[in-house]
Amino acid sequence: MTGSEESPSFRLAYVPGVTPSKWVRIWNERLPDVPLTLRAMSVGEAFDALRGGDADAGLVRLPVDGTDLSAIPLYAETTVVVVPKDHVVAAVDEVSAEDLADDIVLHPLDDTLDWERLPGRPAIERPATTADAVDLVAAGVGLLVVPQSIARLHHRKDLTYRPVTDAPESRVALSWPQDRTTDLVEDFIGIVRGRTVNSSRGRTQPPAEPKAARTDKSAPRRKPAAGRTAGAKSPRPGSGGAKGSKAAGAKRGKPRRGRS
Repeated sequence: MTGSEESPSFRLAYVPGVTPSKWVRIWNERLPDVPLTLRAMSVGEAFDALRGGDADAGLVRLPVDGTDLSAIPLYAETTVVVVPKDHVVAAVDEVSAEDLADDIVLHPLDDTLDWERLPGRPAIERPATTADAVDLVAAGVGLLVVPQSIARLHHRKDLTYRPVTDAPESRVALSWPQDRTTDLVEDFIGIVRGRTVNSSRGRTQPPAEPKAARTDKSAPRRKPAAGRTAGAKSPRPGSGGAKGSKAAGAKRGKPRRGRS
């Protein structure tokens, strides 16, 4: 494993719909001396940037293209269908893929959903991007099935979306080149996995305090008072030695009456 030694910095690519702000905030708190640069990219661009050395790591959507990239799954998203607001689907809370069988369902070239069988009827031509597909939905050409965050990203007043119960989920992952697992990559892995700053895997863990510093054996011990044995307790009045018993008995006895 290698580390960045000259002008350390960290470049993080992320794809549409992914929000890295929480992890970036934690990074800035833990590593304020290492600037983190965000780079918004399409799905294909993100993988190219990782392979070409233009990004140290990326927040991408699975599946990862190729075996030269490592990936840690982070979370899965609900899949929704984007429809015009006057479409019949807008009147229900959720649909199944079978409910879309009679509709044209657009399948853009940058789609990352892992379909076994695409729902609906195919369009004559595949849109180049998801953004193009959203425009076609607004024009009444067809419907679009995407991760929920993508639907929110391309929100329009004339469109809405509903969950598709049996559609594959979209999984977001952290990915990086296997041969460039640097110290900074390990730091970011710790952040997205929720490790604390004191985790044994973190480089920012403070050094352990020496045992001698925790227990000061050089401090002088207090000597017992004269006439006492170290560790002995003083007897309480009314308990303990014979003198104490007599004194206590004298106090508890009844006063005698004088003779006349």
